[in-house]
Amino acid sequence: MANWHQLRKRIHVLCFLIFAVLPFFNVVRFDIPRQRFYCFGYELWINEFAIIFFTLMFLMFIIVAASVVFGRVYCGYLCPQMIFSEASMALQKKLRRWFKPRERLAAAAFYAILAVASVFLAFIFISYFVEPRDLARRLLALDIRTAGGISGASVTLLTFLDFAFVRLRFCTTVCPYGYLQGMLGDSSTLLVQYSEAEGKCIQCMKCVRDCPMDIDIRNSPFQIECVHCGECIDSCNTILARLKRPGLIRYTWGLTASRFALDAKRVVLMLILVFYASGLLVALSARRPVLVRIEPERATLYRMGADGRVYNHFRYSISNRSHKPAAVVFSLGDLPGAKLAMSPNPAAAAPGAAVQGEFDISAPPGGHRDLVTHFNIVTNTIPDSVTDTFPMTFISPTEAP
Repeated sequence: MANWHQLRKRIHVLCFLIFAVLPFFNVVRFDIPRQRFYCFGYELWINEFAIIFFTLMFLMFIIVAASVVFGRVYCGYLCPQMIFSEASMALQKKLRRWFKPRERLAAAAFYAILAVASVFLAFIFISYFVEPRDLARRLLALDIRTAGGISGASVTLLTFLDFAFVRLRFCTTVCPYGYLQGMLGDSSTLLVQYSEAEGKCIQCMKCVRDCPMDIDIRNSPFQIECVHCGECIDSCNTILARLKRPGLIRYTWGLTASRFALDAKRVVLMLILVFYASGLLVALSARRPVLVRIEPERATLYRMGADGRVYNHFRYSISNRSHKPAAVVFSLGDLPGAKLAMSPNPAAAAPGAAVQGEFDISAPPGGHRDLVTHFNIVTNTIPDSVTDTFPMTFISPTEAP
């Protein structure tokens, strides 16, 4: 017989550990000051919108698919609001038992522990958007002037008020997920259902007393407050096991099915997930760790040097999106007699840095040179040995000066 309460608490602990660890290893993090999106080892820049788009769409459809198939299980097993609210209520009950009958001392201890926990949780949450070491310095300096410091203080206050007074009322008054589930669910979505098919209820009311949402599952499995946590299943099984009878509450796939059914709707959702996952993998595989851009400066089409050569001006930018130093060597192709005046060459770029610079290309004057000459600028990235070719145009006077 499954013990859903123990399973749920183990998942809660695992989710908390994942929540606390992810920002420190840049597994999933959106660094707003640096405009970087970290996703499972990849450091995506804000201008890589296609990859970020596929990532967000993939995550969105995972949520949709999970809601269609598993219903409100996210609420009961994975939702941070549920996890921390239940932890807050459990802590308050324990402190009341330990300090009984000194209620004021129990309340003081509870609010003191909750204040420290709120600072910790706020720090972890803001670390998903601000680099943790930078945020730690702001916290130690009691910074409430910068955006990071103000955000940290605001989240700390909201966290304290939430888990001290709001708790699970948030699920029934603010959170839209329950209403969204009402639109996404169908006749085969996972439910917690009460049924008297195998016996009659003995009216012990333990399922009602143990429900964290204070509802009676016997009224309907579609109550907006029901988060499908399974606590009522354990309660019913525990009482009726003493009478050697099976429980009357269980998880079911819809109102009648006992097994998962793969219908057309679920197949389509799976195909959509495969599509976005494939698009994300293709975009990541085609991504260049070091991105080089070159463009001509056409405010002045050309200039004549004191040495009699014709000069064109160009700009370049190097974005090193890798975790190791890189350098780019610039060279010319298909432009006889031309010289590239650039210092330094190769141009170095530190990990995570964006480097910009300028250079000139000069060519000897020709008696009847074309106004526009097509040529290539070739770049070679070190140490990856990636070669790129940039088609360019060289502009010069048609007649020798």
